Amino acid sequence: MKKLALFACLILFISCKKESEEPFGKQEETVKISQTPEQLGKELFEGKGNCVSCHQPNQKIIGPSIHEIATIYKAQNGSIISFLKDDAKPLVDPSQYEVMKTNFAITKTMNHTELSALETYIYSYLK
Repeated sequence: MKKLALFACLILFISCKKESEEPFGKQEETVKISQTPEQLGKELFEGKGNCVSCHQPNQKIIGPSIHEIATIYKAQNGSIISFLKDDAKPLVDPSQYEVMKTNFAITKTMNHTELSALETYIYSYLK
């Protein structure tokens, strides 16, 4: 009888745990789905990517401005995604390439959706 009661409690505990975890995961997915690529790109640019520490919208700080990057990559039909993966040479200010290389450790961990969102955010400065 004790084994049956213990087994029933174990089943109840496991089933309650699953129900409490599922809504949390579903809510997180809903938030990500509702973001536009430009919003995700901005979030990555200012957060995880730490790009904002060197790049500002319209002025050069350490690296070129976002507007300058967008203008040059668009004019030369370059791939920002390839550059961020360290698969392409820099088109903007190659003298700063060594400084940027330290950030490839971050950008190489990003998936294609995140890199594409960063590219979309950067190109939004052409509007």
